[in-house]
Amino acid sequence: MRFPLALGAIIFIVGLGLSMLLADYQLRLLNLAVISAIAVIGLNFAFGYAGLISLGHAAFVGTGAYGVALLTTLLAWSPWLALPVAVTGTAIFALSIGFPLLRLKGHYLALATLGLNVSFSIVAANLIELTGGTNGVSRIPELQIAGHALADERTYLWFALVVLALSAAVAALIHVSRLGRAMIAVRDDETASSMTGIDVPRVKLAAFVLSSVYAALAGSLFAFHLRFISPDDFGYAHSITYLAMLVVGGEGSVVGAILGALLVTFLPEWLRFLGSAYLAFFGLFVLAILVFLPSGLAGIRRPGGIRRDGVIKRLALVAVAKETRP
Repeated sequence: MRFPLALGAIIFIVGLGLSMLLADYQLRLLNLAVISAIAVIGLNFAFGYAGLISLGHAAFVGTGAYGVALLTTLLAWSPWLALPVAVTGTAIFALSIGFPLLRLKGHYLALATLGLNVSFSIVAANLIELTGGTNGVSRIPELQIAGHALADERTYLWFALVVLALSAAVAALIHVSRLGRAMIAVRDDETASSMTGIDVPRVKLAAFVLSSVYAALAGSLFAFHLRFISPDDFGYAHSITYLAMLVVGGEGSVVGAILGALLVTFLPEWLRFLGSAYLAFFGLFVLAILVFLPSGLAGIRRPGGIRRDGVIKRLALVAVAKETRP
C-alpha cells in the first residue's frame, strides 16, 4: 500500500514543481501530456499486462469526451455528474463489445480494434445532428471546484495532476493484486494460466474494460480542458500514438506509461527547429529507444525486461497499422 501512495505523491510533487517553471504554452503541452498519461496507463492494462494488442484506444478516449460534451451542452448536466456517467457508459460499451472482440487474438484483434476506431470516427463525423459532425462540439463548460473555475492552464494542471496521481496509485495497486498477477500470467501463457484455474476470458475482459475506463477519464479531462472536441481528436492515428507512448516508456510499467507520454508529447516540440525534417529525427530517436532500450525508459535501471525480438515485432505492428487505410 505504501508504494502506490508514494508513487502518487511523487508524481504530484514533480508535476507541481514543473508547473512553477513552465510558461503558458509549455503548461498547455504538459496538460496534454498528463491527460495522455492517464490514457496510456489504461492501455497498459490491456497491452502491457494482459498482452491484448489494441489499436482502438482513442475510440474509448473519444467516447468519454463526447459523453461529457453532449451531456453538458445538450442536456445541461453538471460536469461533475456528466464525468462519472460518461466513464460508466464507456465501460458498459467496452464490456458489450469485449465479448466478441476478445475471441480474436494477435493481429486479428489488432485489426478489429483498429476497425472499431475507424468506425467511431466515421460515426462521430456523420452523426451531425448529435455530434456536430466535423464541426465538433464547442462551448463545453469549465470544471469548477468550490465555485472557482479551472480556467487557466496552471490551475487545470494542478487538478489533472491530482487525477493522474490517483490513477497511477490505483493502477499500481491493481498491478500487485490477484487480478494484476492473473493478467500477467495470461499474457505470458494462456494455456498454462487456464490449467491453474485462471478464467482467461474473464481476465482479458477485465483488462479491456479497465483500459476503457482510464481512456474515458482521459477523454473527459481532454474535453473539459479544451472545451471543444471534433472527430479528428480521436482518429486511429492517436491510438498508434498511445501505443508508441507505452512502448517507448516501458510496457507493463505505470512509471513507464507516464514517461512515454511526456517524451512523445514534448519531443516533437523540442525538434521544431529542424523544420520539416523533425519527423525523421523523431522517428529515429524512437527507433533507437526501441532497439537499445527494449524495456523502454522505465527499464534503464532494471535488468532484463521484455525480449528485443518482442519489441521489434511490436514496432513492425505499429508500422503496419500506421500504413493501414480505412
